[in-house]
Amino acid sequence: MGTGSSRILVPVGESSTVRNTVAYALREARSGAEAGEDASVHFVYPARWRTVDGDARDDSVAARDLLERVTVWAEEDLDSDEDEEFPVEIETAIVGADRYLFSPGDFASVLVEYAREFDLARVVVDPEYQPGGNAPMLRPFEVELTRSDLTVEEAPVERQTTRTRLVSRTTLSKGIATFGVTYAFYLFVAGTLTPFNLATGGLTAFLAATVFSNVTFVTSPSLRRSTMRVLRLGLFVPYLVWEIVKANLSIAYIILHPDLPIEPEMRRFRAAIWGGLPVTTLANSITLTPGTLTVDVDRDGLKIHTLTGSARDDLAAGGLERAVRFVYYGRGGARIPTPTERGSISAVESEADAEERAESEREAPPAETGPSEAEPDGGAE
Repeated sequence: MGTGSSRILVPVGESSTVRNTVAYALREARSGAEAGEDASVHFVYPARWRTVDGDARDDSVAARDLLERVTVWAEEDLDSDEDEEFPVEIETAIVGADRYLFSPGDFASVLVEYAREFDLARVVVDPEYQPGGNAPMLRPFEVELTRSDLTVEEAPVERQTTRTRLVSRTTLSKGIATFGVTYAFYLFVAGTLTPFNLATGGLTAFLAATVFSNVTFVTSPSLRRSTMRVLRLGLFVPYLVWEIVKANLSIAYIILHPDLPIEPEMRRFRAAIWGGLPVTTLANSITLTPGTLTVDVDRDGLKIHTLTGSARDDLAAGGLERAVRFVYYGRGGARIPTPTERGSISAVESEADAEERAESEREAPPAETGPSEAEPDGGAE
């Protein structure tokens, strides 16, 4: 083993091979301890939620439960007597709860940062590990890790099942949900409820549910949760329409004003919302509201172009954010501090401003560091 190869990082998640991966990482670390190396294994769970959300409690509890099980497995594998002779440090952590973790690069980035912080040189990846839950990310995730200076390897463990790369497991609830959504959309586009449309729509929805239900939903939808979200969405739509109307009136005033009082600025918004559908809903709601435009979404939040000061004030008040949280997380999810109170909104520096600031810093004279003049002695007058 090379230098530092006994300081191991293991990203963990629920899988059929996580137990064997834990055992393999500990065997490797203990071998290094026997050779006199500093042996340490860090089991890290990259979060797919944000800490400011109340509904994230269940996900957080599940993650901590898994890490507790991993700790128990590690203690069993090390054995207390041997642990005294060949010490292997065991650490567990949850990382990335303060970010949007969407792409394989996002998950790899938080793990690389953690590895550098704790001086870990090696990453052992569970062959069944999926960073995005059921989303097929493992291969691109490993590729992103190899771009760092870490040694990355896949644990050589036997797989209990053959992992499907492109789809998730089909369930009855996924099939029913896919059928219902497809059927409703088909009839909406058709415009009339004729026997022909009902029959062809039903056939189309059945085929879609049969073929695509395992790729349409990452997790099995809950009937109760989905029903409540649809009902809350019915309350959200009138609110969004009202916000759009108000913003349209504001923009109309600006257009008709002879001075055209616009103050365009970019803002970064670290919203207390995550997950593909909720973030998409918020981003599109912001874009639909005249005066604001969602330019990009990355792990640090939403990059938003604002046209006026009033648009920035509305964004900072967090009305749309609370409304979207109400739809997906319930009434309790809407009771959070505003983005201003959380410090979740910041200005985005343009390239020109960044270059100007860098140039001014280069031209600034160095601070004087010489000894200060001694105070003259003197008594009271």
